[in-house]
Order: sequence, then structure tokens, then C-alpha cells
Amino acid sequence: MKKLISALAVTLAMTGVQANAQDVADMNDLEYAHIAYTADNIDIRYAYLALALSTNPDIHEFANTMIRDHTAVNEAALGLLDKLGASAQDNAFSQTLNANADKIIDGFVELRGAEFDVAYATNELAYHQAVNDLVENTMIPNIDNAEVKALFQQGLEIFKAHEGHAEMMVKALQ
Repeated sequence: MKKLISALAVTLAMTGVQANAQDVADMNDLEYAHIAYTADNIDIRYAYLALALSTNPDIHEFANTMIRDHTAVNEAALGLLDKLGASAQDNAFSQTLNANADKIIDGFVELRGAEFDVAYATNELAYHQAVNDLVENTMIPNIDNAEVKALFQQGLEIFKAHEGHAEMMVKALQ
């Protein structure tokens, strides 16, 4: 069961991101903003679930970091959008990310203890790898507004650190 849920989480996380990279390359900055905001909110949802279901202090520390950092980036993004007099634009990619997250969460709620911890850590690693790759190699090169691009670059630095932390968590739980 554990391997099945972990594989499902990784597959869903990767499918929503990699399958549509070309479509994302053709989007505008406001659609990118929505994707990033959506991805941050998904990771916040995962983190709150980890706080509720795990008793592992390392998982709790990581989850609290996810909540703090992703909330801060979203607040900065909303502030920038407000300054620019713009609104993020919903799109099919954001909707796919949310649909995949709902499926992952449905699988997570069935798990407890070490089984949940491994599934959560594995998903966090795959999610950060996939989203970081998309942001770095598809979104940032195609962002037109310099302020939006700078915010994405700052966020990417933070989220690459998350990826490294998740990788260490996965190794520690094996």
C-alpha cells in the first residue's frame, strides 16, 4: 500500500507538470502568476495535512517551513500584482494541478505513521523537482515583466532549498 500511494503521488505530481510544459511556455505572466500561486497553495495544503497526520518532528519542521515560506511568497506575489494593477489568470494548468493535488490528498488521508511520512516526503521531493524544473526552464525564460521575473527567481531559490531538504528527508526515512 505504501509503495502504491508513494508511486501515485509521484506520478500525479509529475504528470500535471511535465505533460503540459509546452502549453505553459505559451502562457502570459498573469497565467504564470496563477500557476505559481496555485502550486504554493497546494504545498501549504500538503503541509497542513502533514501536521495533522504525522507525529514525526522532522516532518512537522518541514511542514511548518512549507507553510511559512509558501505563504510569504504568495503574499509577495499578491502585493506585486496589486502594485501592477493586475490579477492572476486562472488556466487549465492550474486546474490540473489542483485536481492532481486532490487525488494525492485523498491517498494521504488513508495513511498514518511512517507510511504517511514516507509518502509525504516522497511527494514533496517529486513535487518540488517538477515545479522547480518548470519554473526555471519554462516560466522564467518566458516572463516578460522584470519585477515578476525577479519574484519568480527569488521564489525558485527558496524552493530549491525545499527540494534539498525534502531529498534529505526521503533519505532519512528509508
